[in-house]
Amino acid sequence: MYATRTCPYCIRAEALLNHKGIGNIDKILVDVDPSRRDEMIAVSGRRTVPQIFIDGTHVGGCDDLFALDHAGRLDAMLIGTSD
Repeated sequence: MYATRTCPYCIRAEALLNHKGIGNIDKILVDVDPSRRDEMIAVSGRRTVPQIFIDGTHVGGCDDLFALDHAGRLDAMLIGTSD
């Protein structure tokens, strides 16, 4: 997950993933290493954080993650990714 340390959407997305049993989130903090933002844009096509990937599949941002959960599709994507 590409994120910043203070982004409320990043914090919400991480909280949802933690609630789903995902405790080891690989966070790339673009505020700590701004050069990684260009990488994020290249792989996601988006400029805002968070940008979330599950097993290499781009999910999108926080709203997209919550929409997947609401649609009942997030749990299936997370199978096998919990600690």
